Amino acid sequence: MSDDTQALSPEEQFRQQALDYHAKPTAGKISVELTKPANSAHDLALAYSPGVAEPVREIAQNPDTVYRYTAKGNMVAVISNGTAILGLGNLGPLASKPVMEGKALLFKRFAGLDSIDIEVKHRTIDEFVDTVANIADTFGGINLEDIKAPDCFEIEKRLIERCDVPVFHDDQHGTAIVTAAGMLNAIELQGKKLEESTIVCLGAGAAAVACMELLIKCGAMREKIYMLDRKGVIHTRRDDLNEYKQLFANNTDKRTLEDVIEGADLFLGVSGPNLMPAEALKLMADKPVVFACSNPDPEIKPALAHEVRDDLIMGTGRSDYPNQVNNVLCFPFIFRGALDVRASEINDEMKLAAVDAIRQLAKEPVPEEVLQAAGVTSLSFGRDYIIPKPMDKRLLPRVARAVAQAAVDSGVARIDMPEGYMQD
Repeated sequence: MSDDTQALSPEEQFRQQALDYHAKPTAGKISVELTKPANSAHDLALAYSPGVAEPVREIAQNPDTVYRYTAKGNMVAVISNGTAILGLGNLGPLASKPVMEGKALLFKRFAGLDSIDIEVKHRTIDEFVDTVANIADTFGGINLEDIKAPDCFEIEKRLIERCDVPVFHDDQHGTAIVTAAGMLNAIELQGKKLEESTIVCLGAGAAAVACMELLIKCGAMREKIYMLDRKGVIHTRRDDLNEYKQLFANNTDKRTLEDVIEGADLFLGVSGPNLMPAEALKLMADKPVVFACSNPDPEIKPALAHEVRDDLIMGTGRSDYPNQVNNVLCFPFIFRGALDVRASEINDEMKLAAVDAIRQLAKEPVPEEVLQAAGVTSLSFGRDYIIPKPMDKRLLPRVARAVAQAAVDSGVARIDMPEGYMQD
């Protein structure tokens, strides 16, 4: 490290490291690699003209052979319009490209899936949907990313209807799957039942709505959920709610976070930093579960939360605290399983199968290699370990196999699981 770099603050050093990582030695994070030899005239004759005509004829006669002769079956498109980039907001399609390349990197690193990022400029939802639908057959699956709510709900719905490959908005469903897995394990440890629990959700965007809908599918009661947006509690007498917020409009006189959190069992924050006061946490029921997932700064800092309550289980979106709610625990493996049985969609059965696979893995002994990667000497199922670590190699076979089997069982798979598929 140079003297100039040492003079920078830790935040400035990290910023420079991040910029250098993306710029050097080659710009960007992904590239194309060849899977066939291209060293001789004969190789080129097979790869392009005239040899390429043979698979073209085969595919024209039988479209399913595209999976035999091309990379379609192992290719995911990561698509965004840049309207909700991480925690940075609407900065446009081009600014979203580093994030989309990062998503492609994660697909390759964790599930061996090839991925290409596509950033779309458009004026209307119709234009975006038409663009994606018209190129969808190129890929085995479509991962939508960083699209603002409520547009993302309509875009995903319409693309699922129009596309013949799985379409998955990870900001919604990836977050929901990992959140559900962690919360189910946490309330089990706290000796509570989901169907009896009162839930407070601070935030009403794509992730919030998807998390609550999936928790309802896991057993939560809609009438026991209180959702808040910037204007406070979402209730039936408000006239400013879109159709997705209306699903969580509660018939209540409660209007503030403090009103609804009194006696609550579960808190999910998908909003912004420091929005949950210590006084509000004190009002929760005995043995609460708190997931403060705003990044990089959670709704309440773990040190403060544990100072206020010694009986809680807490998760955040950060890797430097226990129980990180991280989408990488599911989305690469969900697509791996879906593509390997050529699923036409990623349905609720497949999402619930992923939830169960993730939460069950957290209850098993942790391999030494995972401990070393996490920088700890031990991990066991308990209040500081309710979700597997992202570097746990067992996630790939467990989640992919569960998702693939659910696709077969629910009738959306086009082929059966290969014999011995994804054995540990």
